[in-house]
Amino acid sequence: MSISIGEIVGEDLFAKAAAAADDLYIFRDNYFPLTPEERVSKLQSQSDLALQILDTIPTEKRKLPLQRATYEYLRGKILDAVPVYKKEAEDHLSKAVKLNPSLVDAWLCLGNCIWKKGDLNAAKNCFTFALGKGPNKNILCQLSMLERKLAQDAENPEGIVDESIKHAKEAITLDVKDGYSWYNLGNGFLTSFFVTGAWDHSKLLQSLKAYQNAERDEKMKSNPDLYYNSATVNKYLENYERALTGFEAAALMDPGLNAMEDARMMVLLLDKLDYLLRGQIKAKRLCSLSSSLATVDLSHSYKRATMDLLSEGLNKGIAITGKVLFFAKNESLAPLCYVLSDSNHTCYVITVYGIRNDAIKEGDQVTLLEPFYRFVDFSWKGKHYQFKSVRVDFVEQVLVNGKCLSPHHAVRTSIYAQLKA
Repeated sequence: MSISIGEIVGEDLFAKAAAAADDLYIFRDNYFPLTPEERVSKLQSQSDLALQILDTIPTEKRKLPLQRATYEYLRGKILDAVPVYKKEAEDHLSKAVKLNPSLVDAWLCLGNCIWKKGDLNAAKNCFTFALGKGPNKNILCQLSMLERKLAQDAENPEGIVDESIKHAKEAITLDVKDGYSWYNLGNGFLTSFFVTGAWDHSKLLQSLKAYQNAERDEKMKSNPDLYYNSATVNKYLENYERALTGFEAAALMDPGLNAMEDARMMVLLLDKLDYLLRGQIKAKRLCSLSSSLATVDLSHSYKRATMDLLSEGLNKGIAITGKVLFFAKNESLAPLCYVLSDSNHTCYVITVYGIRNDAIKEGDQVTLLEPFYRFVDFSWKGKHYQFKSVRVDFVEQVLVNGKCLSPHHAVRTSIYAQLKA
């Protein structure tokens, strides 16, 4: 059976158009100018160039149903490269999947396009239908991402985020070296940390591990969202130097992420803590406040200790008591930061998550049960930061003036406004 020169030329033109569409998306994923308007404008001009290449395919080479389906798919994909929803893109992609329901990449693009329109359930149907044609890492990643979006307004966000993590893991089994799949899994664990109450540090560590695996893929080293989200994890783990490095790297890649503002707020808080800890309270007053610490009734399961007796990490069966000297006002929602002094006049910082800002006040006596301690010691931009720090994640860890905090003092932290992709 002979193949005509016309058929070869047609196939070459389709291949050339497909390559132009792929190049357009690579450009989209790596182009981050100073303003969103500049990005949209440049993407539109690149999209127009790709359409010109697509239109070189003669009409007679797109008459057969499969040819027509591929043409409609490529046209819809190119039109959908811009961040905003385009009905024209949806129309072409819808035609493509009707002409060839087995065209999985067209279902992927159609789902993404409909997602921009705000119809999340219809987008999910596209991804689910495509998966019915066989496992596909790109579809699984998009479905996982969409499920995290759906979780925001759901009655049972934990269950939906668990599904998101499940699909992210399935994508990795298809290509264990794919950095984007690892990045997507990291986002799943980070979201899970917040929707389950922002206390399970194992989820943060799992997220960080996934991001580290993602960074091994060369393609991901130009992804600013990876560095931003990894910095966010390090921020909540209070790995300050790593967080600042990550935010700065993300900002250099994509100024639109506002990552420099995150870094600025973190440095501002660290400077404030440093100022408060460096002898800003007179020794006489410190002695007076510390000596006024009252004895707190504790369960026999807790042993009283002072800061100098704590070990790095979790101190099980230990309780420490201090007087609140200062509340360090913080532009960020979390953590709340206080400077305390124990009976030995040792000053230290407590970082408080998951508790309302009216629960602890200056002058209060605070007892921390099973304190999670760390010694912060690093330099940034020529300034050295060094202080003792105890992390507080939930109300059950704290006694204020000898009394347990009531449940209404608990608050759930939200990451949805911050998490990228």
